[in-house]
Amino acid sequence: MSTTTIKKPRHQRHKRLPKGERGGIELLLIQNVEHLGKQGEVVEVRPGYASNYLLPQGLATVATEHHKRMVEKHKAKLATIARERLAGLRGLLEELVRTSVTIESNANDEGHLYGSVGAPEISRSLKQQDLVVPPDQIILQGPLKEVGLYTVKVRLASEVEGELKVWVVPASSEEK
Repeated sequence: MSTTTIKKPRHQRHKRLPKGERGGIELLLIQNVEHLGKQGEVVEVRPGYASNYLLPQGLATVATEHHKRMVEKHKAKLATIARERLAGLRGLLEELVRTSVTIESNANDEGHLYGSVGAPEISRSLKQQDLVVPPDQIILQGPLKEVGLYTVKVRLASEVEGELKVWVVPASSEEK
């Protein structure tokens, strides 16, 4: 028993991709593509780039009206989530501005620390006060190397930034 395959004519093998205004193929990006666009954007690319790279790799899909509407709904949801997140971060920042952190460190008689105090120590001290701030969000001009009061920048998001008071005190020695 022989099997025969019926070949479609060449022009019927591939689905026609929608043409854009400039003659390229209009695609909706599923993921960020470097030098092309971000997720959710509608871009126009050359047919070969679309059919040989973007579509097979799952980086883009055909930009139908239905897909465009779905992206708009998704963007609205993401914007709402981002607004709620920013409101929470602003509340945390208000609490941070009202608090001060005290860090004990070994120091000599002149007030010079034997080590230094950096963002990880400040983050740990904040965590003891039930305020969670990762060390990478604490911005120091350099390590704190002397006993004293410092004002440290805290950047929770690009538009949520404030200052925190940090006291560096000598560790109490029990030998005296």
